[in-house]
Amino acid sequence: MPKTRKKDKKAPKKAQSVKKSQSSTTHAVTAHVTKTKEVAVKKTIKKSQSQGESLRLSAPVFDISGRRLGQVALPKETFGGKINEELMAQAVRIYFANRHPKMASAKTRSEVRGGGRKPWRQKGTGRARAGSTRSPLWVGGGITFGPKPNDKKLKLSKKMKKRALVSALSQKAKVGEILVVLNLEKLAPKTKMAVSLLQKLKVGRTLLVLEQNKANIKLAMRNIPDVNVDLVDSLNAYEVLSHKNLMLEKMAIAKFK
Repeated sequence: MPKTRKKDKKAPKKAQSVKKSQSSTTHAVTAHVTKTKEVAVKKTIKKSQSQGESLRLSAPVFDISGRRLGQVALPKETFGGKINEELMAQAVRIYFANRHPKMASAKTRSEVRGGGRKPWRQKGTGRARAGSTRSPLWVGGGITFGPKPNDKKLKLSKKMKKRALVSALSQKAKVGEILVVLNLEKLAPKTKMAVSLLQKLKVGRTLLVLEQNKANIKLAMRNIPDVNVDLVDSLNAYEVLSHKNLMLEKMAIAKFK
């Protein structure tokens, strides 16, 4: 009888150990499955992001009557670059700093007219010593450490300018605020025609970028508020960022490469 009892006691322990091993294996399998699922999900997210970026590197194309014709691909090296917000902010600050020359000027005591004679003698009057009526302490006297004209200008290197412009163009492409217009050279030099085109395109403050100077486009756009015309060669980051929409001439896209 005691031997049978001992066997009965050992039997449930083996069963418990088998159950524990089975549960541990199931936990390991489930953990492995969840990890593989997470990896698969991350890969699909990356693929979708890359596909989204590739789709965004295109812009809608319109004709001068405002009719949509399709999509056009934008060069990746210019419109798909890395967006550097700090560099764009630095470019805007330098643009504003160099926008207006510093021409303020104040006269020192040597530049103010008069004051050549000593107001009173040095001693015996009971007053404070004075050598000139144009001292900075006197009303009508010179200014100490006043402003003077300054030709110093802040500068960005060529590489930084180019990167700031690429960041600004990439930002516009990412948001989807770039559109392309065909046959702008056929646009009549009339403000009425340009206004009707902009109304059909439903754009806000717009920067029109041309490949080269075209008199008919400048004449049509110059009297419209919130619309500016510029060339590809003279484009900068501030102009791109200060406008809501960027309207490109079809021929100008090749110059961005």
